[in-house]
Amino acid sequence: MSRAGGKGLSLKDKLDGNELDLSLCDLNEVPVRELAALPKATILDLSCNNLISLPSDFCSLMHLVKLDLSKNRLQQLPLDFGRLVNLQHLDLLNNRLVTLPVSFAQLKNLKWLDLKDNPLDPVLAKVAGDCLDEKQCKQAAVKVLQHMKAIQSEQDRQRQRKLQAEREMEKKREAEQRAKEAQERELRKREKAEEKERRRREYDAQKAAKQEMEKKTKKETVHTRKPASSSRPPQPPRHKPSWSRSVLRVLLFVLFCILCTLAACKLTELQRQPLCVSVNTLYEDVVAALQNHKTLQNMLQHNSQQ
Repeated sequence: MSRAGGKGLSLKDKLDGNELDLSLCDLNEVPVRELAALPKATILDLSCNNLISLPSDFCSLMHLVKLDLSKNRLQQLPLDFGRLVNLQHLDLLNNRLVTLPVSFAQLKNLKWLDLKDNPLDPVLAKVAGDCLDEKQCKQAAVKVLQHMKAIQSEQDRQRQRKLQAEREMEKKREAEQRAKEAQERELRKREKAEEKERRRREYDAQKAAKQEMEKKTKKETVHTRKPASSSRPPQPPRHKPSWSRSVLRVLLFVLFCILCTLAACKLTELQRQPLCVSVNTLYEDVVAALQNHKTLQNMLQHNSQQ
């Protein structure tokens, strides 16, 4: 068996019934894998070797009932050493242990314990006492288990207090967060209300300004239209009648008088009067002259066409 773990020699050669003796093998490591393959080896002797520590998977050897680790150089046991729940006899004489893992309290079947010649913590050393005979070793197992259970209970209480404190702290943080969020919501709500009120004031101001502008425009329109309706439009300048218009008027008046005289001489009893006779004669001569003039025009027009 080599110092690295005993792979050069089969462990079955060391097995005697249910007891496996690996003492005085100058071991630096525990061959856990090979030991796990021998569940019948409920008694394991690893005393008088060079073991400084036990691997974590050593605690998987739950079939162990009696374990001798005396006269090694162990400075500590694995944290989950309490998994060896079937362990009844444990010899840790002459190692370098100061404390035991809290899980040690789970070794409920432990009946025998030897912790002599270890630099134990004073409190633990006092609880363990001496293991000079069978009775003292059994008492040491009982007292150490009670002590470790008390430590475990205290640690559990501390853990619970810590968890409770953390929960309270978390609740406090959540409450502060909720209060902060509520404050922020209230602030946003107030800002929104202020913004709405500001827009409402701007709208009212714009509406009032618009109404004032409409009133002003209407008033200016009324003032503008009032002088226009009351005053008359300027009359165009009257031109003085010209000389030709006066002559035309005189001629029209004379023509009107002639026509009236001619009508009176033709249609009334005044036609026999000397004046009317002269008028009628003159009228007939004029008509005859106009007819002759018209006849002459027709002849000339006919000749020109030929």
